[in-house]
Amino acid sequence: MQLTAEHDRLRQSLRKFIDAEINPHVDSWEEAEIFPAHKVFKGLGQLGLLGVTKPEAYGGMGLDWSYGAVVAETLGYIACGGIPMAIGVQTDMATPALAKFGSEAAKEDFLKPSISGDYVASLGVSEVGAGSDVASLKTSARKDGADYVINGGKMWTTNGLQADWMCLLANTSDEAPHRNKTLICLPLKDDNGKLRPGVSIARKLKKLGMRSSDTVQFFFEDVRAPQRYRIGDEGMGFTYQMLQFQEERLWSALSCGPGLERTVQATIAYTSERKAFGKSILDNQVVHFRLAELMTEIQALRALSWDAVARMMAGEDVTMLASMAKLKSGRLIREVNDSCLQYWGGMGFMEETPVSRAYRDGRLASIGGGADEVMLSIICKYMGTLPGKPKT
Repeated sequence: MQLTAEHDRLRQSLRKFIDAEINPHVDSWEEAEIFPAHKVFKGLGQLGLLGVTKPEAYGGMGLDWSYGAVVAETLGYIACGGIPMAIGVQTDMATPALAKFGSEAAKEDFLKPSISGDYVASLGVSEVGAGSDVASLKTSARKDGADYVINGGKMWTTNGLQADWMCLLANTSDEAPHRNKTLICLPLKDDNGKLRPGVSIARKLKKLGMRSSDTVQFFFEDVRAPQRYRIGDEGMGFTYQMLQFQEERLWSALSCGPGLERTVQATIAYTSERKAFGKSILDNQVVHFRLAELMTEIQALRALSWDAVARMMAGEDVTMLASMAKLKSGRLIREVNDSCLQYWGGMGFMEETPVSRAYRDGRLASIGGGADEVMLSIICKYMGTLPGKPKT
């Protein structure tokens, strides 16, 4: 896909912010297991970087998703995985359906402050018994007057401690699992910044990686949300969320590239200095050939991802390509980080090294946003190879 000078200016603006306002603090935020989301998001919002593809009427730039793809890829220059993921939730996971299908009230009260960076958003889909199997979620929202009354809980909620609202997927009827779900903008805090009645955080989750991203488990007991905060039509939530997943999965594939290249380059630098048996580790053919293979795979993933973006911009259904890119990125992250860590030897097993952080953070890519097995099922469906499905 041919990018323009405008795309490049957007990339440079975000790189400048990352280099000045994020990367110098990543180590301390990783140690604290949280980063100041409101401060960081406000800075991004002031530059227009949280609403690149969102309507101008609500503070966005109104640009096409090729510009969103540039933002996704550039976020990969952040020196950890947790902060890009948190930003991605704000821009490409919790707000796409709201921007496309939300009521004016919902857009004014949630989309606009999310674009400006005044609000931190979260996505409420996964539950303890319903991760990749979205159809089986149990959280319910029943009508009572002008409100929905919500009961249930959400798990693995990114931005949870700091979130002002949640794009919540809940059951609103007893229809079939794919027709009984609705997306609702759920305010989580009152005017004083305290959790609203009925909203409780069971615990902050301690994770293997993505440590600077605050992730929590929520419980909801008779929590009220006005029906005007419903996103689109009742019962269409599953469909809307599947559309959000396509954007999320392309975002995931695009954002991993710079980090993978950084890991390979850091490994080249380290192995060129590290000596064993009278020569540098890099001088072994098995090492420099392997690094060449990995860099080739990274470029192949980038080509696949941008091909999907180009086809999406042309109006094509890119569900299969987005699923392929997501599958490939999750597996390649594991391959690159594991291979490179091996060449760091004992230092690769130390928390202080960047390859160790990349190894920890990267493992989530094959789980979050739809596990590898879900991506394979989607690809098989489009190929016509699922059992009992006729080939097309």
